Amino acid sequence: MDVNQNITIKRVSSGKRSRERLKTLLTPAKKRGSSQYDTNNTPMADIQPAEYCSDHEDLFGAYDSILEDSSLLAKLDSRETENAHSSSENKPDTHQGAGFTSLRSSRTTSANQLCEGVLTDSILDALEEESFTDLPASQLEFQEILKNTKNLIVNTAVDKTSTPLRDFPKRTESDITQDAAVNEVYRHALKPNVRKSMSDRLKRTMLSNAAAPFSVSRSVGQKEAVVSEEISVALQAMKTVSSQTTDLGPFFGLPTKVKELLHKLKGIKILYDWQETCLNLDCVQRRKNLIFSLPTSGGKTLVAEILILKELLCRKKDCLFILPYVSLVQEKVRGLASFGLELNFMVEEYAGSKGKFPPVRRRTYKSLFIATIEKAHSLVNSLIETNRLDNLGLVVVDELHMLGDGARGAIIEMTLAKLLYMSKTTHIIGMSATLGNIKDIQTFLNAENYTNDFRPIQLKEYVKLKDTIFEVDPKEEECFKLSRSLNYKYSSGMQKMDPDHIIALVTEVIPTHSCLVFCPTKKNCENVASMICKYLKEDFLRHREAEKSTLLRELRDSGNGNMCPVLRRTVPFGIAYHHSGLTTAERKLVEEAYSSGVLCLLTCTSTLAAGVNLPARRVILRSPFIATEFLKISQYKQMVGRAGRAGIDTAGESILILQEKEKKMAKSLVCAPVENCYSNLMHDDGKGILSLILSLIGLNITTSFVQLKDFLSGTLLSVQETQLCVKKSLWDSALECVEVLKEKGLVTVEGAAQDVTLKVTRLGKATYKGSVDLTYSGLLYSDLSKGLEGLLLNSYLHLLYLVTPYDLISQCKPEWMVYLRQFTMLSASEQNISAAVGVPESFVARKAAGQTVKKNIDMLAVTRMYLAMVLFSLLKETNLWSVAEKFHLSRGFIQTLLSSASAFCSCVLHFTEELEEFWPYKALLSELTRRLTYCVQSEFIPLMEVAGVMESRAKQLYNAGYKTLAHLANADPSVLSKTIDNLYKKQANQIVAAAKMMCLSFSDAS
Repeated sequence: MDVNQNITIKRVSSGKRSRERLKTLLTPAKKRGSSQYDTNNTPMADIQPAEYCSDHEDLFGAYDSILEDSSLLAKLDSRETENAHSSSENKPDTHQGAGFTSLRSSRTTSANQLCEGVLTDSILDALEEESFTDLPASQLEFQEILKNTKNLIVNTAVDKTSTPLRDFPKRTESDITQDAAVNEVYRHALKPNVRKSMSDRLKRTMLSNAAAPFSVSRSVGQKEAVVSEEISVALQAMKTVSSQTTDLGPFFGLPTKVKELLHKLKGIKILYDWQETCLNLDCVQRRKNLIFSLPTSGGKTLVAEILILKELLCRKKDCLFILPYVSLVQEKVRGLASFGLELNFMVEEYAGSKGKFPPVRRRTYKSLFIATIEKAHSLVNSLIETNRLDNLGLVVVDELHMLGDGARGAIIEMTLAKLLYMSKTTHIIGMSATLGNIKDIQTFLNAENYTNDFRPIQLKEYVKLKDTIFEVDPKEEECFKLSRSLNYKYSSGMQKMDPDHIIALVTEVIPTHSCLVFCPTKKNCENVASMICKYLKEDFLRHREAEKSTLLRELRDSGNGNMCPVLRRTVPFGIAYHHSGLTTAERKLVEEAYSSGVLCLLTCTSTLAAGVNLPARRVILRSPFIATEFLKISQYKQMVGRAGRAGIDTAGESILILQEKEKKMAKSLVCAPVENCYSNLMHDDGKGILSLILSLIGLNITTSFVQLKDFLSGTLLSVQETQLCVKKSLWDSALECVEVLKEKGLVTVEGAAQDVTLKVTRLGKATYKGSVDLTYSGLLYSDLSKGLEGLLLNSYLHLLYLVTPYDLISQCKPEWMVYLRQFTMLSASEQNISAAVGVPESFVARKAAGQTVKKNIDMLAVTRMYLAMVLFSLLKETNLWSVAEKFHLSRGFIQTLLSSASAFCSCVLHFTEELEEFWPYKALLSELTRRLTYCVQSEFIPLMEVAGVMESRAKQLYNAGYKTLAHLANADPSVLSKTIDNLYKKQANQIVAAAKMMCLSFSDAS
């Protein structure tokens, strides 16, 4: 549009004041009585007066006075004219160049004057000396503009010198071009084509002040109304679009920040081809259920984590990540806490005794629940009961093939069947090893399958017979192909000690590379580790010697001065054993040391293969047996899958040591097709389906036989009914289960045959809410009832007896002399507790003396009291080593007893919450659960609530001044790793992130 075009706008405001009425005695004599002003000397002299004006017109016209006093503005104009005149006298001739920069007096200038009509710095400085805090908003805005204009002048000229142009060397074309560009910026910024005097600026400011209190004109108001309506429509359209698309960025629909965090926190720069393919699958985009099957170490977990982040950030839904073991849950909580802090979501641990049912409602953040198999089932039950299942957008199941793993497999099936039946919006992702009958699992989950044989590191499988190594090759007729012979000289003594040449096999890779040796028994692990160290050279002792010394000190501290003699001998050589006989603290220290390369070899049982990720360059299987049972194909694949560390090794290899008689069986192990996976709901006399039906009735999922039949048709057991229900149909088995539950007093069946209503009893509800084994629910109720009759609270012994797990009783055989010795150390009231539960002192004394006992004594109660005394000693001393020595039990068993008792105590607590008669137990068991979970001095408990912080680490942190959760959350990871021995930067980052996540969890609870 031509800005010079004549525009005639009618006035819509009638608010213009008569200037005649404003004349006062203050009006200068030269203007008093005159209604016309001489406009020839004003900046607007060349502009025709507007016939009408809009709301943005100059309301003051030629009125150059506040209350008709023009003296101030006249003085300002005069000062400006003088400055302009002074500047023009010093201005060089135009032929000297467009880029001339004149010298200015230091008294009046601090920057170069760039154009006429712009206020001088002296005037600006004078104005800036005034305080503007009490000015109206529009005048403050004016001052801000004034200040910014000055800064622009000063800053853009800062690199210019005040030397006259004639003293400059000859200017290049690039210099002239650059200066022209700068001048163009000045021209646009300052608009020098219109002279902006101080009077103009003050009038503009007064215009803003005058306009502020009054409503805008009708035309402008109508325009604003139209714009507001358009904005409203646009915002509504954006909401509609955002609900239809979940794309937040270029990284598989996620912001670029996620990609940056993967690089920063996990060291992942790019994804494997199969990962990108899987994430871009049509079924993933349409949120269909998916199973992806790959070998161990193929990178399945990363795909699952990206999908979880999409659900949390894009769809704003909670997620559930199901892992098989507590150690894996804790590892994943530590690893993802940093992502939660950066991307604003909660990471919550559900393992052991941790986790709330139903989960805490969050005001701001969505939650990622990381849970063990059992805790995940309880969590889903609680969400169904509180009608919050729709908040759960995604469920990821790791090790989905564990559906075929006994009682735990049955729990996975129950959880998934409930999700499928109750929620049509919850997305299910399963990660699995390759299965032979994957079609059955697909049918059960209504899922698609993605399979790939990718491994980031190539795996070569070998077997060893005598001193010859054969490569596994299914294409060969004998399945084995000759590879090489061992070249290692053995003395006669070594040959006798190591007939399987384990020393020769491990020394080919250690200490520069890592090695795992899987052994059939726990005792064999310790023996093999000790045997290897006897024949290693002294060079191994010098490898990372200082760090191994630190590890030994920490192992000693974790045992309160006690240390395993085997580890004392083997750790200096960089070798350790790993099995369930270690305490949790020892196991954690060994794993960290191996991951960081301080330890180069672990002798371990098969449980390590299913637990935390500890890969190796070479994996050796000491035998094709676990104890006395021949390896399953899935177990073998899991062990050899640990070979090859992505980003570290270029290859991985496994060696299975065989005896000649085992050769034929080994062929079926290494060359056989993958195993099938079958439902375990009928496992152990149908315990799984009994528990399932009880919870279905208790949660009101099925209240009739029709609904029950409908639900069961959606289970894996139904898919495999022809194979698993040979003697009787699935429905007949279900009807029998209902009768069993009715006999146990857990459910009731009301109504006629065609109108039956299934209801849960109070005991039944307590049983499924507490996740109590149906075998023990009646016994638990009886024990708790008897306990109320004479509950002694002068010590924890009575409560400990009530929460000692029933399933561990068969694993312990008391030593009667030890039993009697510890019994006599109890107080009189504590001995009365023992007698009250059916274990009198006379019975223990007779058994210790080797005498026969004619009385009928419940041996379950006797053994349970023995285990309760172990727990009682542990709570008093908090020293696991000394308690193990007192009771002649392994420290590993006591660690298992403590963990199991903590979890069972939590179950009993939930059990009693559903039964009013057990109200006294609620507060008592809540505190006892906490004591059993940590079993340390009270001051260490807040630190041990952080995932992965064991007792020894908590003591280190406490002694270093990090005494509370807040201290830890505010810690600098760099300082923390330097302050705490053997704490690496990555571990410090994870600990601090987990502590921050816990603090955030407390603050965001609604």
